[in-house]
Amino acid sequence: MRIGLITPEPGHPLLAAASALLTAAGHHVEAVDPLAADPPGPRDARPAADAYLLKSRTPRALALARALEERGAAVVNSAAATRRCQDRTEMAEIALRAGLPFAATRTVGPLGPWAAGRTLAAPLVVKSRHSRRGDLVALVHDTSQLAELAGRWPQEPVVVQDFTANSGWDHKLWAIGDEVFAALRRSELSPAGRGPTHTLGPGELPPGWAALVRATGAAFALDVYGVDVIDAGDGTPLIVDVNAFPGIRGQGGAPEALAALALRRAAERTAGAPGASPPPVAAGPGRAPA
Repeated sequence: MRIGLITPEPGHPLLAAASALLTAAGHHVEAVDPLAADPPGPRDARPAADAYLLKSRTPRALALARALEERGAAVVNSAAATRRCQDRTEMAEIALRAGLPFAATRTVGPLGPWAAGRTLAAPLVVKSRHSRRGDLVALVHDTSQLAELAGRWPQEPVVVQDFTANSGWDHKLWAIGDEVFAALRRSELSPAGRGPTHTLGPGELPPGWAALVRATGAAFALDVYGVDVIDAGDGTPLIVDVNAFPGIRGQGGAPEALAALALRRAAERTAGAPGASPPPVAAGPGRAPA
């Protein structure tokens, strides 16, 4: 099988480990830098890979993925699904339509004009509407903090969420196909700031949380994704973010799951229908129970 990696960073630990597994099993892996590659045209004779892994969210990467999809290539995740996770307004709408316990989200436009003269009666979480590296995510306790934040990000389109009291630790939940991986990480909104990540083993999630992750993937049409969840009390989950193709670093079994998923999608494309049997790749630990 030929597997393509749409990314400017093929040395990312997850991609590098999965690539090594695929190469060792006799498959060909090729990195495609979206910054250097032009999207193929309708008459392009270059052969496409059997499947692509889209580990980039830039406009060029999405354009390349869309062009490959139009030629019939299998892309994980699709360009459309990846784009949906970049707009937090659309993210909240999709989640709520699917009946997922997602934080109530209000879109307010540029932060400066919205914050001008506003008085806060309760803490708010302020986030950039468009999710990206280095975006705005802040907990604002009072009016003075809101004014200070607006002074630094006056033209940033934002969404706001009511703050839900919690332990200060995020459950970082990731899925590759049906396999769910989990960790605890101190939230960037906690007083001490973002802290270390502690891996959770199978069975350490509250009942039903793994099934919630898979339901989120189905709602967003994602194959490789992350779901950030806080415990709103007594094990009640509240989803605060969804990410397409996150790093999933340091999770045992994740490279094996990614390699197997790539081969499965490649086999489905080659056979022309779901259910084809891909060449085997050794499975690793990490599957969480429902």
